[in-house]
Amino acid sequence: MLIRYKKAFEKIAMGLLSFMPTEKDIKQLQQTMKNYEDDQSWRLYLWKQEEDIIGLAGLVVKEDKIEIQHICVNPSYRHEGIGTKIVRALNELYVDSTILPNEYTAGFLEQCDLEDSEEA
Repeated sequence: MLIRYKKAFEKIAMGLLSFMPTEKDIKQLQQTMKNYEDDQSWRLYLWKQEEDIIGLAGLVVKEDKIEIQHICVNPSYRHEGIGTKIVRALNELYVDSTILPNEYTAGFLEQCDLEDSEEA
């Protein structure tokens, strides 16, 4: 289930974001979290499965375009389709917007499309 980020989840969110190649440096990671907390166009969503938060997606909203800046899943839950579920939930949430990747999330979103076509 996709839930909106709250400050109470900061450590979990930082831990998940640290799996992104662009967020390895602690100062960069802290700045990214500050952007998600302070900038209205930056939105962070967490993926909760049962009682655990196991994934996240970070977006920048620009009118009718949504750019996925960050998407990651706890390594213990990878290859179970969680990332695809996150992308589908975002598509349902932002049904009137075009969801686009950035250079760091493009490869993952392409894999989601491949998984979708294999399931059809």
